[in-house]
Amino acid sequence: MTFSICARERYVDDEGEEQTRYGVAVTTRLAGVGTLCPFASENGAIATQSLVNVDLGRKGIEYLDDGLGVEDALQSLLNADEGSPQRQLHGVGADGEFAFSGEECKPWFGDIVGDNFTVAGNLLTGEDVIDAVATTYEAAAADSPDDPESDPETPLAKRLIDALAAGHELGGDKREELHVQSAALLVRTTEDRAMTPYYDDLRVDATETPVEDLRATYDLAREGYAMAMERYEESYEDDEEAGDTDA
Repeated sequence: MTFSICARERYVDDEGEEQTRYGVAVTTRLAGVGTLCPFASENGAIATQSLVNVDLGRKGIEYLDDGLGVEDALQSLLNADEGSPQRQLHGVGADGEFAFSGEECKPWFGDIVGDNFTVAGNLLTGEDVIDAVATTYEAAAADSPDDPESDPETPLAKRLIDALAAGHELGGDKREELHVQSAALLVRTTEDRAMTPYYDDLRVDATETPVEDLRATYDLAREGYAMAMERYEESYEDDEEAGDTDA
């Protein structure tokens, strides 16, 4: 039903401290994919898809938050899941990557495990869909300084959308008779920020143009975040020190 990408990136924040961010982005030819498939915390990112078992994502993140490695966490959940032959499950943790595609997933299906990222998809027009997602992300990854296309200053959220777009352009989900589609992304970081950027948690729940609409939502959310920080940054910092939040 889906193709998705999970990524881990290490970076240095404005204070010179080493941090890690995790992101996951997904799209499908069904509504509301953001309620089912993507999960992330400051310890990892996971996507659960094909015949979705939401608990694999929820419990997987809980296990990562408890300190388990991503392979141990996700494989243990699959071992206890009677429906595992119909599942796709992949993700990244602090020190590893993991991807699984059950033998009963609907073709075309498959996955890729790269350095600091994973990609998986099922019911796709072909293998070139996930190849394009992986290639596009890898070229622009923040830790690819020797690649001319690398842009570490671009938010991970945007680069995840670009990766989805590359797969979507090659056909993506093959069920063309299903015109209602959706897309979503989540980004989390170890960095202690005054306010989480609006564009790090986005969903387009029902549309005929999911990746295009996710990009438009991202652009507006980034603009809104910049405006809010310009106007209210001092207040946000004061609230953080006091333990308060405002909306």
